[in-house]
Amino acid sequence: MLDDVPPLAFTTPEGFFSLPLAATPEDRAALSASFVRELYSRGDEALWDPAAPYYAALAEQLAHTGISYSAMGLFSTEDGGVVQCALTVAAVETEQSDPEIAAHGILTAFSGDPRRDARWLDLPCGPAVSCVTMREVTLSPEITASGAEERLLTGQIQVQVPFPTGPYTAVFTLDTASTEYWGEFCDLLIAVLRTVSFGDPATDASDPAS
Repeated sequence: MLDDVPPLAFTTPEGFFSLPLAATPEDRAALSASFVRELYSRGDEALWDPAAPYYAALAEQLAHTGISYSAMGLFSTEDGGVVQCALTVAAVETEQSDPEIAAHGILTAFSGDPRRDARWLDLPCGPAVSCVTMREVTLSPEITASGAEERLLTGQIQVQVPFPTGPYTAVFTLDTASTEYWGEFCDLLIAVLRTVSFGDPATDASDPAS
């Protein structure tokens, strides 16, 4: 984790369940137990008890990689189904304090890979760069419902927002295997990004997620 990172605030809509990234293993275990009960509100101990250690371990792994916010998004569909996504936010130290120059450098780096769809964004908080990547994953027969090898299309949209208050970049990453709702997830992330601010959360009237 980075020290002395300037404040970063944003708001996530209803449907996101924040994974507790606590400072100690004891805190992570306690908070993960509450997290699984909220995430799987219709479950019971048979589901919650084995799920809590998994999310506690995941929180520890994310904390060691510099992730400062992680959440699962669960959303109902019109046909009664559920689609999901994962959202993480990290602050990455850079060598550039000017957000415009930093964003141009990010766009140039992303644009060099033809497998990525990189675009410039003008957000209320300043310049940003989005990068969309689609991947096809092969699932082994052991984990598929059909018992046969299957291919799964996954999508990732990552948006890097340079801090105007210091040499850091905020990295928002949304991953989903529910690519049939890709447009909706992109709109959802843009809605989150429009709430990003770099002021002091203590003086911000909004309800920041981080």
